[in-house]
Amino acid sequence: MVIFGFLPPAAQAQQARRPYRIGVLNEAWAANHPTVEGLKAGLRALGFEESRDVTFDIRFTEGNSQATQAAAAALVKAGVDLLFTSNEAATQAAKAATQRIPIVFTLVGDPVAAGIVATLARPGGNLTGISSLTTELVPKRLEALKTLIPTVRRVWAIYHADDPTSIAAGRKAEEGALRLGLSLVGRPVRTPEELERVLQEIRPGDALLPPDIATMDIPAVLLEVSLASRIPAAFPASLWVGHGGLVSYGSDYHAQGVQAARLVAKILRGARPEELPVEGADKIDLAVNLKTAALLGVTVPRKVLLRADVLRR
Repeated sequence: MVIFGFLPPAAQAQQARRPYRIGVLNEAWAANHPTVEGLKAGLRALGFEESRDVTFDIRFTEGNSQATQAAAAALVKAGVDLLFTSNEAATQAAKAATQRIPIVFTLVGDPVAAGIVATLARPGGNLTGISSLTTELVPKRLEALKTLIPTVRRVWAIYHADDPTSIAAGRKAEEGALRLGLSLVGRPVRTPEELERVLQEIRPGDALLPPDIATMDIPAVLLEVSLASRIPAAFPASLWVGHGGLVSYGSDYHAQGVQAARLVAKILRGARPEELPVEGADKIDLAVNLKTAALLGVTVPRKVLLRADVLRR
């Protein structure tokens, strides 16, 4: 209530409080990455209005994972109240840059395997976030491939040799491949030259299982190979189906941002990140590109058409 034209002290303090500053770090090519747009939408829904309650300092490194370290240090130096990251390189860079500022991550395929948190239930340190569930979902991607192309026998899992998430996902994929009667060929690479040599081994009738991490642009390279050589590929997110990939089964990027907003809001309101369990992505989509299916001569079964969350034409 207002007395003699003055606001009560609590209301004065609320008016005087500056907006929370959220530092955003990822390897995107533009500021409007789907996870960032999801974060903004989620915070709006929770009552945080941009400019009034929160501001965003967005640093994106255009695919350069090495640049994330300098960008993370710059955000810490700028004095942000919270760091929001997308993908493992950005999250590792933020973790290395500060042990004090809370970090909420997205697009991390396997946070424990990547060494980002100790456990999902008790992440420890100053981090929490959303797991893309890469390791758990990789058998489903193999299932999608086998359902669309029953004749496939050999699947190539090509990934960066230093990526612990891909290594963990590869072990899980081997279990799924054995159950489906598939031969999984795991190929770790460290250089573009190694990647090129592996690509020469792929034969008609094979299929691809791109990794859930953009190091060396491996998913994009495999997408090009898939379309140019008519080799089917199962991707970890519908983003790739939108660019021409045949099929994907995985978490929705925008929805991860919305989901992460709940964790961000709790921290801004006083919760400690180490006390907030890492959450698995809520929204998992099956996406199919019907135009690419036609290009590859694949007839999409009716049960897949009915089950798919996203159909690209």
